[in-house]
Amino acid sequence: MNELKKVITLKDLWDARATLPTPIGLVPTMGFLHEGHLSLVKRARSELASVVVSIFVNPTQFAPTDDLNAYPRDLERDIALLEKAGANLLWMPTPEIMYPPDYQTWVNVDKITKPLEGKKRPGHFRGVTTIVAKLFNAIQPQVAYFGQKDAQQVAVIKQMVRDLNMPIEIIASPIIRERDGLAMSSRNTYLNPAERQAALVLSKSLEAAKSAYQNGERNAQILRVKMEEVINAEPLARLEYISCADYDQLNEIEKIEKKTLLSMAVYIGKTRLIDNEVLG
Repeated sequence: MNELKKVITLKDLWDARATLPTPIGLVPTMGFLHEGHLSLVKRARSELASVVVSIFVNPTQFAPTDDLNAYPRDLERDIALLEKAGANLLWMPTPEIMYPPDYQTWVNVDKITKPLEGKKRPGHFRGVTTIVAKLFNAIQPQVAYFGQKDAQQVAVIKQMVRDLNMPIEIIASPIIRERDGLAMSSRNTYLNPAERQAALVLSKSLEAAKSAYQNGERNAQILRVKMEEVINAEPLARLEYISCADYDQLNEIEKIEKKTLLSMAVYIGKTRLIDNEVLG
């Protein structure tokens, strides 16, 4: 089993970082790890000399109405999983380290943060881009790995890296799903058995749209309607948004002509879930 070095302070991080062979890959997480996170660690391990993982439940990306304290945590289990997956260094900063009392600097990415998640969760992406920029700055990886499940987040971070000339390659890895199709998420633990079954409407709606696309359908609105019909047929599901947008800038489209992102947010009971599928 791999020996995993664990650090909290910035000084300990920098001292440990200095001993790692390069190139270095970073997998940023909020902990409560599942196979989706671990697939990123394993991929980084297979492609690079060293892998750094961060665990930080970032308060600035939660809305005031979100229960930050209720976010699932299991650090002991996370550490065991990371050792097994082959990570070299784990950074677990405290909120005081990341946001000291006089903190006043923020990273804002403009247009691409406005639709979809940004429209429904004001301020969310300011928190995401700020914390990711701070992680990149502190760790200085050559490559950073993110899951495709948070597709808009990946697009926003790629935009930030381009705009700020950060010498970091951003890699998006495919969504890891349960056997029945549900996208793996730390939030799945909130679902009771009936809700867990109902949550399959997300992947089923994407499958319906993907099937129509594979059969030649290129009208984006028809695909949106197909997804909506599947979700609305489930009594425990409450649709928040459905999108069929261009992959890079996330503008809604009328006709599918190039790489396209189908995405959605759906409440199952009180739990908000997201999922997506890339076409073309």
